[in-house]
Parts: sequence; structure tokens; C-alpha cells
Amino acid sequence: MRPRTIPCLLSKSLLPALFGMLGSILVISGAHAQNNSPLPLTLSGAIDLALHQNRDLKLSQLAVTDSEHKKEIARSAYFPHIKNDSAMLHVTDLAGVQIPAGAFGNHASTGPIPSQNLFLDQGSLTSYTSGTGLEQPFTQMFKIHESNRAATADIDSARIQLDQATNDVALKVRQLYFGILIAQLRQQAAEDEVAAGQVKLQENQEDVERGRALDVAVLESKASYLDARQNALAQKLQTHDLTLELDDLLGLPLTTQLQLDSDASALSLNVPSREECKQIAHDRSPQIRAAEQSVIKAKAGLAAAKDAYIPDVTGLARYSYQSGVPLLVHNFGTFGFSFNYDLFDGGKRIAEIRDSRTLLSEAELNLVKVEDEVEVRVEQAYDKVEQMQDLVGVAQQAVDARVEAARLSDRQFEQNAALDSARAEAHAKALSARASYLQANVGLSLAQGDLKTLIGQLPR
Repeated sequence: MRPRTIPCLLSKSLLPALFGMLGSILVISGAHAQNNSPLPLTLSGAIDLALHQNRDLKLSQLAVTDSEHKKEIARSAYFPHIKNDSAMLHVTDLAGVQIPAGAFGNHASTGPIPSQNLFLDQGSLTSYTSGTGLEQPFTQMFKIHESNRAATADIDSARIQLDQATNDVALKVRQLYFGILIAQLRQQAAEDEVAAGQVKLQENQEDVERGRALDVAVLESKASYLDARQNALAQKLQTHDLTLELDDLLGLPLTTQLQLDSDASALSLNVPSREECKQIAHDRSPQIRAAEQSVIKAKAGLAAAKDAYIPDVTGLARYSYQSGVPLLVHNFGTFGFSFNYDLFDGGKRIAEIRDSRTLLSEAELNLVKVEDEVEVRVEQAYDKVEQMQDLVGVAQQAVDARVEAARLSDRQFEQNAALDSARAEAHAKALSARASYLQANVGLSLAQGDLKTLIGQLPR
């Protein structure tokens, strides 16, 4: 049995006309903003631009780079540490060897040996030392290895967060992009309702003057007209706000005017079957992968805590030069080992082991919790996709009904069986239904994009 996939429900006959209307609206709006030089933009181009310029993504990339540098710092502990120590010292006084006269004998031929008191200096008041030494850790390699494991886990966690941020930005671009298109279409529908309300108001005023209607009809039509104007202004403000958000998300100046391409094919997103989504989410979900890295880091911390019981053995090698130090040649070498071990630390090491075990248990439990939560969220997201499919079907039926009503209204108007206001109102409602249909399709596309983001795939 082949796995069932969920396509985006788009009417092949309706959407081309709908997006053609959107294209004409965008061209008209662009013509009014020629002085601002609107930026032509497709959905794919918007996503690419956001992935290249978005500040949040740049911060995530810098976090990855920072983790890589920290890994280099941890890796450097594997290698020998070579350093030079040099010093110049001056002392105020020195002890010496006092040899009295005749201490070595007194012969008739030579006299006393020595013939007078002698004082032998031990070095000089000013001494110079310089030595270059090498230290190579041996048993510390166990702890160094675990610190590198933890650093690698930090790098992987930063990359997972970057992937998650990339998917979130792509989904947000998709949401704002089509949100602007819907807002523009609704704004056009609201302006048509304003025009229809104005015609209705004029008709009622004429009816009142002719005695065919009461003044309350004029007040009702005027109130409807003002409501339509208020709705049109609200839709215009929403379009402006969404454009500002998209400009900021793309890393563009907030004054940038956008000329969005209404491509119907960009709506469709194919998602795997329900069971495949669960499996992909288990393998690639950013939340699960991040929890797995936390477990790896906790295991490295526990191993490092146990390695604290291993004595520190370090190999030493040093070549030195001195001047002014007694009983040493000018150049000499030193080789050997150093051994360090804490005999008593007040229970610090055992407490660190217990703490590391607690952190590991916490990380493992969190991994199980995240796996269950992701599975639940995948189920919910998939259910939402299926529900949005039903909503698209209902919206399409509403469009068909409104289009048919507008067609009948046109015929009645031609036969003088309907007023011009009724005809304009029918067309405004048909355009509003088209906007609702587009919004339903966008909602389905966003639900599919949210599902793909949840399972660790880029929604594009």
C-alpha cells in the first residue's frame, strides 16, 4: 500500500484568474509607487534573501562559529605546552666563604697559605636566567578527551539551533509574503464595498427625495458606507504593517516598497504520510536532536568527573641558561616527570560524580519527554493539515456561490431587475470570497510548512 500524501487543494480553473487579479492589483499599486522604486520579489527570492541577510540567522551562525573556536581551545590541551621563563634578579648582599690566613698551612719557604684572609663570593649580585620548557600531559588525556566531546556536542547543538532558526525564518517569510497578498486582495475588496456603499447611499437619498423611502434608510446606508471605509482603512494599515515586518525579516530598510509576485505554484507544499512524518521527526526533529546532544554532553561530564580520580602525570623537558648563579654551568638541561594527586578534597570529587549522574538522568528523561512531545505535535500538525483541506473545500464552494450570485446580479441589472448598488455589492462579496479562498489555501500551505519545520525540513 503506497503512503498517502497531502497535496494543497488548489482549483486549477479558479487560481489562475485569482492570481491574475492579484498581479494586476500589484501592478497598479506599483505604478502609484514609482517614486519609491518598489523591489520586485518572488517567494523563493524572499526566502533566499532572508536566509542571507536576516539578523537572527547571523547571530545563530556566529554562535556556531563561537562553539567551533571553543572546540579549538579544548583541542589545544592535547598538544605540548612550550613556554619561556626569563628573569633578571639583583640581590643586595651575598654570603661567601671566609678563609683565614694560614688555614692551609705555614711553611718556611712560602709562609702562611694563604698569606692573608680570603673571601670567596658565591655568584654575583645581579643574575640572569632564561629557560624554555615543554610540558606534555599524559594521564590528563582522559579528561581532555571528555572536554572535547562536550565541546563537539556544543557545536552540534549550535548547528541544530541554526537549522531550527533557518526553518522558522523561511516559514515566517512564507507567512508574511502571502499575508501581504491576502491583505492587498482584501483591501481591494474593501474598496469595492466602499464604492458599493456609496452607490447604495446615493440611491437611498434619491428614494427619500422621491418619497419612496424613509430617512432611516439613508442613515442605515450611510452607517454601512462608513463601516466599509473603516474596514478599507484597517486593511490598508494591515498591509503596511505586514510590509514593515517583511522588510525587517529580510534585512531591508523599513521604507522599502515590495512588489510581490503572486505565483500560484509557490503555495503548494508536499508533505509525507503521517507515519513517515513521525519517523522523519524522530530522526531529524531539531528538538529531539538538541536533546540528544544534551545527553552526550552530560555523559562527557560524568566521565570527566570520574577521571578526576586519575593522578596527573606530566612529562617535563627544559633547557636553561644562567649567569650569576653559583655552582651551575651557563647552559644545562632538565628532564623528568611531575606527579600530582589530591589525597583529600573534602568529598568534592564524589559530589561532582553524583551531580553529573543527576544531570545525565535529567537529560535522558528530557529526551524521552521531547520525543513524546514531538510525536504529539506531529499528530496535531497533521490533523490541522487535514482540517485545512476541508476548509479549502468549503471556501471554494463559497467562491463558486458568490461568483454565481454576481453573475445573476449582472443579468438582473441588465434587465433592470436589480439596482446598481446590489450589483456592486455582489461583486464586492465575490472578491471578498476569493480573498477568503486564498486565505484558506495559504492557511493550508502554512500548516504544511509548520509540519515540515516540525520534522526538520525547510518549508520551501
